[in-house]
Amino acid sequence: MSAEIDGLAQDYYDFRLRIAPTWAHMIGEYAQAGSFDDVSAAGEAAQARDARDLAARSEAVDENGLDDQQRITRAMLAWDATSRAEILEARTNEYATNPIFGVQAAIGVYVPKFAVPDAEVAEGMVSKFAGVARYFEDFAERHREGLAAGRTPASFAVTQTVEQLDRWLATPVGDDPMLAVQDPPADVDADRWRDRLRSVVEQQVRPAVQRFRDVLRDEVAPQARPDDRCGLMHLADGDATYAKLARFFTTTDRSPEEVHETGLQQVAKLAEEYAALGPAVVGSADVPTVLAALRDDPALHHTSGDDIVADSIAAMAKARAAMGDWFGRLPKADCDVEATTSGAIAYYFAPPKDGSRGGVFFMNVSDPEGWGRYEIENTSYHEGIPGHHLQLAIAAELDDVPEFRKRAFIASYGEGWGLYTERLADEMGLYSSPLDRMGMLSADSMRACRLVVDTGIHALGWSRDRAIEYMLENSPMRRGHITAAEIDRYAVTPGQALSYMIGRLEIQRIRAEAEARQGDRFDIKAFHDAVLDSGPMPLGILDRHVSARLP
Repeated sequence: MSAEIDGLAQDYYDFRLRIAPTWAHMIGEYAQAGSFDDVSAAGEAAQARDARDLAARSEAVDENGLDDQQRITRAMLAWDATSRAEILEARTNEYATNPIFGVQAAIGVYVPKFAVPDAEVAEGMVSKFAGVARYFEDFAERHREGLAAGRTPASFAVTQTVEQLDRWLATPVGDDPMLAVQDPPADVDADRWRDRLRSVVEQQVRPAVQRFRDVLRDEVAPQARPDDRCGLMHLADGDATYAKLARFFTTTDRSPEEVHETGLQQVAKLAEEYAALGPAVVGSADVPTVLAALRDDPALHHTSGDDIVADSIAAMAKARAAMGDWFGRLPKADCDVEATTSGAIAYYFAPPKDGSRGGVFFMNVSDPEGWGRYEIENTSYHEGIPGHHLQLAIAAELDDVPEFRKRAFIASYGEGWGLYTERLADEMGLYSSPLDRMGMLSADSMRACRLVVDTGIHALGWSRDRAIEYMLENSPMRRGHITAAEIDRYAVTPGQALSYMIGRLEIQRIRAEAEARQGDRFDIKAFHDAVLDSGPMPLGILDRHVSARLP
């Protein structure tokens, strides 16, 4: 039986690489280097069928005879494959216009990170670029399918995406973001290779991008959902789709209504913490006064992208020096910080399999004044050390778990761990000042408010403006940040916002129960190792795993 589940694990990893070739290339798996993600209806249906088949094969394996790690593999494979099939079957690509994480927004970040280690991968890059063209052709057709079914994207998302596509098309071909590729190996004629890539961009990608732009602008935009109906509940099957997404991103069975109430409770608790810390930071315990000062006082905000990155590097150095006191297992790979001007406010890329680079997390410095000085340390701990880098780099270096588990990103586990480590950093004494501790509260406010506004938009029918106003009233974030990086982001990626705080609360619960069980035997290093040294997993499986490791 053990050989059967091990074989299924490899089959599932191969499946994940095949359906997500961009992700595969980023982590150093090059078998799909000549492919780009397939969003066609036929491709999506085939992916769902394959996922269902793999889930069924996994569930058919008898647990008798499996060791502890193989039981985790069986349970995790069945959960992950079933969940992905459910999302694929919801056909969300028919209205997935996304100005935050769409290909048109992300291509300039991905392409420079695509390693070109040999001539075969270099040749594959030419096919990959042609695949980008097919992606936009297929994506345009999916949006037409959505129109025919009365399933359309949010209006603001269409407008913003069209603007991005217009800017891309207006860029001289020689400066196209897709041409910012790494140098090929010495045995490849670099000039000829780059000419071929440019030819694909000019003759295939740009015409496809233009056709996609035209479909969005001329056909989709007139029927797009207005701001007061931007949530999934305004689609005929939206409630069912959102319930699937909520289960997928939280890995729990909490209903959207339960999650909404949890968010309201967390926001109320944070108000008490702001009142307690406010006098030391802004000279007031009045919560609206504290939030306004954090939001509006220029002295509390950055003005330089270079300073943001420098302060992040300094925070990482402090965390790096303290890791040994709180973690038994540490990653071999280090973590760097880089500036970016696109994508989310901050995000992390794990080290590739071949070790060609370490982990890296990006700080979006397109609006330096949007960054509070108090936000840098907690963000660094979340995205880097001891947050996503420890979690994902340790997982990638494991020897005794299947590859698909090393490279899985279970949102509530991953983002829950990142948010958990922001509070852990306080236990570790890493915050430099009361102002920096205020950043921890600010980040919690953002994640607690996300529970409220994501469910509000997609399950309760909130308008975009109502969601924006709620976050303004209950967090120190500025309106521009709230609108673009929060409300717009979650209007177009339903459910993902729920993973952070739900994940953190579950990890804290698992820790508290381990402390209660073990009493004086409890060791924080052992707890953190139990959470991290078997790779990512859904929270229910994690709970059982930690209970077994720390009885």
